[in-house]
Amino acid sequence: MMSFWEAFLPKILEGWVLTVEILVPAIPLGVILAITLALARVYGNKPISLLAAGIVGLIRGLPLIVTLFIIFFALPKLAIYFSPYWTAVLGFILCTGAYQSEYVRGAIESIDVGQSLAAQALGMSKLKEVVHIILPQALRRALPGISNEIIYLILYSSLASYVGVQEIFAIARSENSLRFRPIEIFLTAGLIYASMATVATTGFKIIENKLRIPGLEVAR
Repeated sequence: MMSFWEAFLPKILEGWVLTVEILVPAIPLGVILAITLALARVYGNKPISLLAAGIVGLIRGLPLIVTLFIIFFALPKLAIYFSPYWTAVLGFILCTGAYQSEYVRGAIESIDVGQSLAAQALGMSKLKEVVHIILPQALRRALPGISNEIIYLILYSSLASYVGVQEIFAIARSENSLRFRPIEIFLTAGLIYASMATVATTGFKIIENKLRIPGLEVAR
């Protein structure tokens, strides 16, 4: 007869793998959505800017669990169906993209207008100006906020369990209902989430250090 840990650890590992499989597409696509929404708000014409602002306001105004329920339970009424996995991926992309877009938009608007004027004086098109001058600086400034939202997303991924995704938290709840070992089960799940967040924090810190511009650090 298998011990508790021999039976539990392989299952929680499967949940961790599925969590990673959700986050791997959700994180980069969320960043891309954030940049797209931010650029639309700053550089789009009035209808596009208002549309982007409306999307951001709507998604930020909904709890993530409500967004997931709308995708999974409400959209089928309109003949739009998503599996539990893709419900989680889409919901996470929308949520993190909307929040990150505010950091990117603020960073874009913080770039000195003189740099834009200098680019125009050099004959750069607006597209080249944004891609080669404005956006790289804005993303560097927005990186702390973006990394914060991604770490939040790692922790909020537990909400995917409510639409049937058998990720870490879903496995933990299921195993606890069968074995009633809450200390061991939920402590293990918590340590896994904490480890993932720590790895992400360390990775973003390394990226921030590599992107730091000498002479522009804040005095401490």
